[in-house]
Amino acid sequence: MKPFRIGLIGCGRISDIYIKNCQRFDDLEIVACASLDIAESKTKAEQYDIPKYCLPEDIFADPTIDCVLNLTIPAAHASISLQALEAGKHVYSEKPFVTELADGEKILQLAKQKGLLVGNAPDTFLGGRWQTVKRLLNEDVIGKPTGVSAFVGTHGVERHNPNPDFYYLEGGGPLLDLGPYYLTAMIFFMGPISRVAGLSRKTFEQRTIENGPRNGEKIPVEIDTHSLSMIEFTSGAIGSMTMSFDIWDSETPRFEIYGEKGTICIADPDPVHGANIFQGDVLYRTQETSRWTHQPRPTGRDHWQIAENRHSYNEDSRGLGLLDLAYAAQAKRSPRASGEMAHHVYEVMESLSTAADTGQYQTIHSSCQIPEMLATDFPHNEKIT
Repeated sequence: MKPFRIGLIGCGRISDIYIKNCQRFDDLEIVACASLDIAESKTKAEQYDIPKYCLPEDIFADPTIDCVLNLTIPAAHASISLQALEAGKHVYSEKPFVTELADGEKILQLAKQKGLLVGNAPDTFLGGRWQTVKRLLNEDVIGKPTGVSAFVGTHGVERHNPNPDFYYLEGGGPLLDLGPYYLTAMIFFMGPISRVAGLSRKTFEQRTIENGPRNGEKIPVEIDTHSLSMIEFTSGAIGSMTMSFDIWDSETPRFEIYGEKGTICIADPDPVHGANIFQGDVLYRTQETSRWTHQPRPTGRDHWQIAENRHSYNEDSRGLGLLDLAYAAQAKRSPRASGEMAHHVYEVMESLSTAADTGQYQTIHSSCQIPEMLATDFPHNEKIT
């Protein structure tokens, strides 16, 4: 196929890893970058030898661009995606999909009308670690899944992000920021979600920036920063999820799947990156190695097996979902990191917030297809391992 020509909108920090990875794929070509700050766009273009820097409207007006890579702040995701589709371009966005459920419905309807594709982060489930988990489930290593648990306990982003404001405003918070990684993984493994309940709270009215030129500045907190969720899947399995900016430290595993014959465990791959990143071990324990006959509790990893990882993309491969969308456009199929799944994830998160406010279970009305695993011969399979 000819290179898939991409116009990037949003030149903030997250754009660096996308640009680096896209430039490693022969079939992706970032031909222009844009933001509301033309100086920021110029700096990014010069840093990565991108041929053109411009304003967002110039991206929409360029007939040679196939797809918009939407890396704007969450509050702008829907507007940029709708403008891209109106201009006749496919679109791939960072998470969350939208910040209003109705906007997600508009995006999907417009894409269908125009015959265009919509993809959305996270694409971490396409990485080697999560693909290995999926293979274990497909091979029935732990039997039929009955439950799942996700946990991310951090103390926010103000220690490492010099401009963390939007994380604490409407459209931010741990549920919308971190939840998409784990809800997407849950859907990849367990299928669509049918019902949710939840609790949440705002612990601090202000946060203090702890790095960069604004070190010591106080910023307001508008959203809840500690979220507890209960989740029911259409399959009948159940799950729980904790996403927090209020926890200093924890030893709780990031992700576990419970099956009729065993357990799969995803711990932190290292002290810096959480399980929302591509790399790390996959541990599992089966009926034969668990405490079924009153034997002493195993210590450490003595009774955990480490699954063989036969899959590629074991480094930060953000943009892999965009590459899959490019191949999907050529093959006239849905992308694996689809807009439909991202919309389903957003409805789940919005419903969790509603459940916390009302104290009532919320029914999820949308659904989505479970993404297929990456084929072992997926193009450029070894490009960034």
